Parts: sequence; structure tokens; C-alpha cells
Amino acid sequence: MTLRTRNLEKLPSEEYDALIIGGGINGAAAAAALSGKGAKVALIDRGDFAGSTSMHSSNLVWGGIKYMESNDFALVRKLCKSRNHLIESYPSTVKEIRFLTTIAKGFRHSPWYLWAGTWLYWLMGNGFTKRPKLLSPKNIKREEPIIKTDGAVGGFEYSDAYLYDNDARFVFNFVRQAMNFGAVAANYVESLGAERQGDHWVTQARNVMDDSTFEIRSKVLINAAGPWVDEHNALTHQSTSHQHMYSKGIHLIVPQLTKEKRVLAFFADDGRLFFVIPMGNRTCIGTTDTHMEHPNPEVTEKDIAFVLENINSRLTLSKPLTESDIISTRCGVRPLAVKSEKGQSRDFLQLSRKHVIDTHDETAHISIFGGKLTDCLNVGEEIADEARRLNISLDHTNRRWYGEPGAEVKASFMEKAKAMKLDDLTPATSTEKLSSRLWRRYGEDAFALLEQIKADPAEAEVLIDGTEHLRCEIEYARDHEMITELEDFLRRRAKVSLVVHRDELARSKGLKRACEVLFGADAQTRFDTYFADHADDIPAEPAHS
Repeated sequence: MTLRTRNLEKLPSEEYDALIIGGGINGAAAAAALSGKGAKVALIDRGDFAGSTSMHSSNLVWGGIKYMESNDFALVRKLCKSRNHLIESYPSTVKEIRFLTTIAKGFRHSPWYLWAGTWLYWLMGNGFTKRPKLLSPKNIKREEPIIKTDGAVGGFEYSDAYLYDNDARFVFNFVRQAMNFGAVAANYVESLGAERQGDHWVTQARNVMDDSTFEIRSKVLINAAGPWVDEHNALTHQSTSHQHMYSKGIHLIVPQLTKEKRVLAFFADDGRLFFVIPMGNRTCIGTTDTHMEHPNPEVTEKDIAFVLENINSRLTLSKPLTESDIISTRCGVRPLAVKSEKGQSRDFLQLSRKHVIDTHDETAHISIFGGKLTDCLNVGEEIADEARRLNISLDHTNRRWYGEPGAEVKASFMEKAKAMKLDDLTPATSTEKLSSRLWRRYGEDAFALLEQIKADPAEAEVLIDGTEHLRCEIEYARDHEMITELEDFLRRRAKVSLVVHRDELARSKGLKRACEVLFGADAQTRFDTYFADHADDIPAEPAHS
């Protein structure tokens, strides 16, 4: 019996302190916080965990330097502190990275003015990161030769942070932490709506995989459905003080443009920040900011042209990037919290990603609007405070519900890895040593992977060409990470489909072997379904490949 099947049996048979609807970063953090502090929690998502906005970010953990221009200093201060706390709590996953920003002639602010702003930004972050540095065009060219400095008046370098793995993996780690604390979580379970019956919520749920329906009972209902918060509130007849506006953002994943491990930042033609972000042996470029009337975005030719034009005009490449260079795309919608009375009249370009917790005390209903990865720990703590106010007993208030295991545990793991010469098995194509990789991705569970590799070194073989995933990792994903569809593994528990072209994956014998591990007798069906569903995602692989 799989983990998901076991949890599906528990959902209708038990009564919960809180049911959380939506497994993006807000719902996952809320589940980890509540279960970690002692609440009995259920978590469902009609798709996979981190299946929408939370898997389409820039993979950055940052203090929101752009919000300084709109004088939202309180938010910047809060986000800088959150960034620092995440770096401290997840030292293997959330890492400081330098941002090199180039300023063109005629920009609305001078480099000196912006450089002064980076110092203020640094101070608002308690001087936690490396200090900012002012750069002349000559110094920019020396630091990063691919940047076009013709027409540049200078620039600066400052620090923020990024996720070493992908954003969706980071989110799933909160889901896993919640389950470790006793939460019952299941993906591909849709809420059809809920009603208050006495002192409980009764939610009608549907198993998306077989269309069966059942009820889930909870004292508190938490709507963390991301871009669909308003839609679910309509199902439960909730009136809220806030609602969402939507902004679409896309990124393109292309072959590695520079080996330097820093983010290149520019101001795009529309005036917003535009990034070139390292992603292992690939590069992520973007983003866009397009108003949407609904939360279901798609990549358009216009989006792609905008990103390519901006990058080609700012970098000196051996040949301009074209559509044929695109390995994969990321396309998500940012849910932006606005007060309901102001509605769609707000200028979405001036809106921040700050979150809002909207609680109805009489019905014990909580809605989470807005939010971003950087702010996730604050969301978790605030939801716990609201649940306590709604008379949910939290017996472990001071328990730490997030973060990597302690230094002693890590030292023990590294000692065992060294004793068995694990790093000698690191594939030549890997971007890091096996010991670092396994610890970062699995924490204390990595000890069990060590034992598997010790018993059979073949477990350390890379199964899918062009990736770094070992056979034992895929077995672990099958047993512990609720892989229900192939995309759950390729795109969210891992970032395989981001860094390997779809056509190459379709030819991969290793992927078929991975499917056999993950799905057994259903392997071919899941394989065929994935490639049928993603047939038109990106341009075909270029002929020379």
C-alpha cells in the first residue's frame, strides 16, 4: 500500500483540528507549523503539492529590494529578516548569492543613487550578507565578460539568496515535515466545497485519480489555495476583506550562459528587474509581468520574444538566443492581495507580494492571500497564532517545526559517508559531491540511502542521463514522496524536466527504467500520458542536437 493510499484511507475516518486546502508554499508551511506545534492536521491539493505558483518562481529568496522604490520599507525589512532566517535555518538549501546589476544610460536613477539604496538595503538586513560594491563599466566587463557594457554608466553588486534545488522541492520538504509530525496529506484530492455543521466543517472531497468522493471533518478550515483562494471561498460562501489580482511571469531555461555563480540583474525594457540566474549547468532567464484576469496562465510567443529580445540586447553571446535554444519554460501567476473594495482598480505593477491572513472567527475559517517563498516561516507562525485564537490546542508551542537537522546530525552523516568513501562514487557529470547532495535533499533520511548504497554500490548509479538522480533516490521518491504522476517527479520533487529537453527525455531509456521503479506495471501508461500532456510545451529540439 502506497503512502498516498494510506493517507486517503485516513482522511474520511478521522476528525482534524484543521483541514488545509492547497499544498503550495502557504499551505505547506501552515501544515508544518500547526502539526509541529501539536495540532491534528489534514492537507489536500487538487493537483500535486507546489503544482502552481510555487513551482514557477525565480528560485530566489530575497528581501524585495524592488519594493524600496515604492517606499515599502516595512515590507523590505520584514523580508530581509525572513531571508536571513531561512539562510540560517537551511544552510545547505538556501544560499547567499551575489547580484550584479548593470545600469544603462538614461535610466531613471543614477548608479550612485541606486548604490546608496543597496547600502540601505544591506543595513535593513542587519548587515547579514556581504557588503554592496559599486562597479564601473570596465569593472563590470572584467567581472562578467558576457555583459554588454556599451551604453552602461556603471552598476553595483549586492547579495540576496537562492534555492540550490528547485522551489517545488523546497515546498515539498514542508509537506514531508508536516507528515513527520503526524499530518495526513494527499495530493490529487479536490475540495468540492464545505459547509459548517455545528462546531465542525464538513468538506466534500474528490479523489481526482478515480473520481471517488468522501467527507473530511475539521474544526477549522484553512483556504490556502493560492490563486484559487477566491474561487474556493465562493464554494464555501465566505466573504473576505481581501481578494486577488493576478500577474503572469515566465522564465526560459536555456543552456548555461556563464559559469560564474552569480545572478545578473538588469532593468528590462518595461522598467522591471530582469534576471539571468544560474541553474546548475543551465541558465534561467526572465521574468515578465503581465496582468491577468484569471489564474490560468500560458506562455505566448509574445512572452518568449520579450525575454529573448531583452537578454540578447544585454549580453554579448557567440550567437543570439533563439526559440531553438529553449530547454523548458516556467509560467506562473502571482496572486496579489488587494482590499476587496479597491478590487481591480489597483495598478498591479505597484503591488507587492505581501501576504494577508483573513480570519472569520464565527465560522473558524481562515484564508491566506498573496505570499511568497521568502515569507513562508512568517505565514506558518501567523496561522498557528490564528488557530490558537480559534481554540485549537497547540501543546508544543515552542517546538521548532522547520529547518535542517542540527550540526551534530550532519557531522554524523558526513562521517559515515566518508568512512564508506561515498564521494568516490560521485558521477563525473555531477555538479556536487554525493554526500552534500544527499544531505541537502533528504536530511536525516539520507542515512537510509547510505545503507542502501553500502549494501549495493549500483544504487549510486545515475539512472537518467543528463541528471544527477541516483537509483536509490528514485526508489526513495516512490516510497516517501507521493509520486502519483510522472510530472510530480520530473518537475517538482526533482527539476529533471527543467534542465533536460522534452525530446531528449522521450528518448531516454533511463527514464523508462525510472518509470518502472516509480509505477511498476503502470510505467508505460504514465510515461505515455506525460508526453501526450506536454507535447506542445516548447519548440522541438534543434536538428543538430
